Amino acid sequence: MTPFRARARSGAAHPRVLVLTTGGTIAAVRGSDGGLAPAVDAADLRSTLPSPLLERVNVEARALMSVDSAAMDVTSAYAIARHVAAASAGDAVDGIVVTHGTDTMEETALLTDLVLARGGRRRVRVVFTGAQRGADQPGADGPGNLARAVDTASGPAADSEAGVLIAFAGRTMPAWGTRKLSTVDLDAFAAWPDRHEAEQSRRRALAAVPGGGLATGSLPRVDTVALYPGSDAVVIDACRAAGARGIVLEAMGAGNANAAAVRAVRAAAAAGVAVVVTTRVPHGPAFADYGGGGGGTNLARAGAVFSPVLRAGQARILLAALLAAGVGHGEVTRAFTG
Repeated sequence: MTPFRARARSGAAHPRVLVLTTGGTIAAVRGSDGGLAPAVDAADLRSTLPSPLLERVNVEARALMSVDSAAMDVTSAYAIARHVAAASAGDAVDGIVVTHGTDTMEETALLTDLVLARGGRRRVRVVFTGAQRGADQPGADGPGNLARAVDTASGPAADSEAGVLIAFAGRTMPAWGTRKLSTVDLDAFAAWPDRHEAEQSRRRALAAVPGGGLATGSLPRVDTVALYPGSDAVVIDACRAAGARGIVLEAMGAGNANAAAVRAVRAAAAAGVAVVVTTRVPHGPAFADYGGGGGGTNLARAGAVFSPVLRAGQARILLAALLAAGVGHGEVTRAFTG
């Protein structure tokens, strides 16, 4: 395979795609203990690509890490985002594919999008993909997903304004607003149904972050709290005590809680902790509509900001990025709701 840096962009005969592997089910096989674990290396993943694709796309595969994505932390996700940003900064590649576990793919993809947007970085197509079945399982979906991701990344970057993409089960969708909806279906991810609404959400957020994106560094602690019938202030208060600078509430319905949660949110906001409300419901926006002492309008009056498009995983990443940039409550509100 021709090394990427041995060829100038103007003379490249084929598009150049860099595949960065990080582990996940796409690289997993079942071990002697009966559990799936990442074991397939970058070269072997590349070897699953069909010959016709390799004949027209110059593909390099490089391992960054080999972990289950549920075991990733923010440091791991930042490492991925930094490598993508570094690779896209020059003229060595036309596209980048990241293979990633599906459990937290939506978070790392959004974090990478925020890093790439910083300061008007040159945009190449960046595509995340993975698999629902291990590499040694019958009907493994990883090879097909990887082939689609490489094919997508090798195309023109004219639509790179959509940001980072996810290629899965024969579909390609913007990472912003996309979330995993099934633990077993091969078509595991769903994009936000209104693409224009998702694009507007992304533009609002990027406009609210100084520099237009996230500088690589560290993120403050932001916790996620799931609300349920009869939930009280214990977990919200514990997050504050643990030093969280932000809390994302996965609320009921369109964004509802109860009086105890509202009181806890009011206390958190008074202490300078940013609170964002999303919903545990799979479809539809989160919004403040109900009252009664514990509804969404009560949460909003207590100081919470609603996240109409992003669900808890991605809302947590965006809130942490905003807090890392030092923005205030007004900018957080504009980032999520305009």
